[in-house]
Amino acid sequence: MTVPSPAQNEAIVPVAEISERARLAETVIRKAGALAADYYSRRAALSIENKGVQDVVSEADRNCEELIVAALTRHFPEDGFLGEEGGLRSEGKLIWVVDPIDGTDNFLRGIPFWCVSIGLVADRQALLGYIYNPVTEELFSAVKGGGAFLNGEAIRVSDTADVERARICLGFSYRRPVAPHARVVKALLDAHCEYSRLGSGALGVAYTAAGRFDAYWEHHINAWDVAAGLAIVSEAGGVTNDFLAGDGMQRGKEIFASTPALAPKLGAIIETALAG
Repeated sequence: MTVPSPAQNEAIVPVAEISERARLAETVIRKAGALAADYYSRRAALSIENKGVQDVVSEADRNCEELIVAALTRHFPEDGFLGEEGGLRSEGKLIWVVDPIDGTDNFLRGIPFWCVSIGLVADRQALLGYIYNPVTEELFSAVKGGGAFLNGEAIRVSDTADVERARICLGFSYRRPVAPHARVVKALLDAHCEYSRLGSGALGVAYTAAGRFDAYWEHHINAWDVAAGLAIVSEAGGVTNDFLAGDGMQRGKEIFASTPALAPKLGAIIETALAG
């Protein structure tokens, strides 16, 4: 798990193109959030299907994704789209990566830790990210080179440098064995590092960007869960592993996001635990 130092890469897409899409993304994510919140208020009546072990989808997920894709396609038909429910719908130089409701199980249980996530990727770089929790009315946002924000106020990762004062947010997926995850939890506790689990990877990464957590780790996660968060953490001064390298967009992979000071320490604890 290689974690690069914070760095600003050269712009690969004209700033005007990114800014135009960012303005629309904010409008669209708020509309999708309002629709999701309406479904949330009547969640007991929703139709639900099982996609896998502890993995469900509802009509709310599908209809919110359709709203997002339709709105973005109408304005930017040349862009590609990768969504949790629709998969890779189309390809383009710019690809929107969408999770209509991240934390669906929380959503259906009435637990207010879920969100809508919209990211934009080009040439394996996260160009912008919007993560919106309509329940708390919190909108995390970032555009490459422009800083990271929560409801318009600038945010930064925490300045925590001591593992014994840190709290990491963890995610878990049944796409990976249980035993390595359990070893990581034990290793973190042995190092006196506290941990939390929200049930929403997108919010876990956003909370890391805002300094609520000092890091986020999950052994396997999909691109739609973290594409937006990658941009937000980076612009908030944090570091991540190179999630978009290789087949990360198509197949997902491990995600690690952290404050720069903690990254080598927590990364070493996690890697040692995974090695057994």
